[in-house]
Amino acid sequence: MLLLEGKKRSSAVKLTTSTKMPEANDAGYGRLEEGISPKSNNYAKVSIVPLVFLIFYEVSGGPFGVEDSVQAAGPLLALMGFLVFPFIWSVPEALVTAELGTMFPENGGYVVWVSSALGPYWGFQQGWMKWLSGVIDNALYPVLFLDYLKSGIPILADGLPRVAAVLGITAALTFMNYRGLTVVGWAAILLGVFSLMPFLVMGVVAVPKLEPSRWLVLDLNNVDWGLYLNTLFWNLNYWDSISTLAGEVDNPGRTLPRALFYGLIMVVLSYFLPLLIGTGAIPLNREDWSDGYFSEIAKIIGGVWLRLWVQGASAVSNMGMFVAEMSSDSFQLLGMAERGMLPECFAKRSRHGTPLVGILFSASGVVLLSWLSFQEIVAAENFLYCFGMIMEFLAFIKLRIDHPGAPRPYKVPLGTFGAIMMCVPPTLLILVVLLLASLKVMVISLIAFLIGLVIQPCLKYTERKQWLRFSDLQASVPLI
Repeated sequence: MLLLEGKKRSSAVKLTTSTKMPEANDAGYGRLEEGISPKSNNYAKVSIVPLVFLIFYEVSGGPFGVEDSVQAAGPLLALMGFLVFPFIWSVPEALVTAELGTMFPENGGYVVWVSSALGPYWGFQQGWMKWLSGVIDNALYPVLFLDYLKSGIPILADGLPRVAAVLGITAALTFMNYRGLTVVGWAAILLGVFSLMPFLVMGVVAVPKLEPSRWLVLDLNNVDWGLYLNTLFWNLNYWDSISTLAGEVDNPGRTLPRALFYGLIMVVLSYFLPLLIGTGAIPLNREDWSDGYFSEIAKIIGGVWLRLWVQGASAVSNMGMFVAEMSSDSFQLLGMAERGMLPECFAKRSRHGTPLVGILFSASGVVLLSWLSFQEIVAAENFLYCFGMIMEFLAFIKLRIDHPGAPRPYKVPLGTFGAIMMCVPPTLLILVVLLLASLKVMVISLIAFLIGLVIQPCLKYTERKQWLRFSDLQASVPLI
């Protein structure tokens, strides 16, 4: 990540009023003079290029995993889905993130939004569900990385060697996060370029083989709507994750909205163009379109060398998604600690400016959850993620209604009614995803939700008993 030292601005947090927000929030409602997260102004800030690649890896990482959309619905619906679905889900989520991320430019992101709108109790629940969702998601990537390698190294298929490899990969990528956002950012850029290059080459090689009629194949009587919608949702969410390290961004009021815009274009193209190439260049057999099929398409179009490149890009992409997700998860815990929601130890930074305890805590969660299957990970993650998004949309609307005059460096160009209507389609989609969940996933997710309801009062009790030390910093938010 190309991290640049921000211009020397006045970054001190200046509380200009002791006015309380409405009773939902017990934090002082003050002004962030330059929108810098407390305690972060001594470290290098993230500039727009690495931020775009971090967003890319938070959301996508490349076209790996979109193959199921063709198997579920055929070429036409798959292509249309990755053009239309972003307007229903990705654009509203990115716009909400741009407005609230610049309104509250501090580490913690959506936790801060929900705390300010619905109160610190629900802010903690948001943090718990989102962190757990992120850790569950991250548990997937070391496993997928080994899945791409096991065909060439069979010993990694199972048993003790596989366990040792999972631990080794997790440790190495965790160390990368410890070394700082500078290292993570450069890694994200390099891994992103390497992951996308083979598809650019594939596109050039495939031009003579393209038959546009193959893109128009449609059979509405043979559509697996559940698999189709889950594939689209899985590949186009997590736009809000970048908000948890907004305090590390150089000039977030300008940089964050631009990075989200460029990231959205990059993600959509990284899905649509490979699908366009794959469905247009080879005869259709829907049953073949499953995870990893792009490597076979590469072999058909360009030969074994291109297949090996795509397989390598797939494995490397998982590394990029891991480091991006862990950065988001660990800085979320740091932001919660700065607000007094977690013990003060979570707010301590290493000499590289990274939240050491948050990184170790997130890495431990990854190791503990890495035994889950791919399907269980995706289903549980989506269910918890949906709960969190509902609270984010509620916070967005409530802050618009309760504090219409609060400073917003970027504001979605819609009035209150328009903002509400913008949130309706993604909310309906969330309800569909929740209804499609299996009973097992519902039960596990409900248990996780109930655990969060209990953890918060327990932490408050330890604070009152002074068993653990909590920060007394009341992080400020914009002045009305």
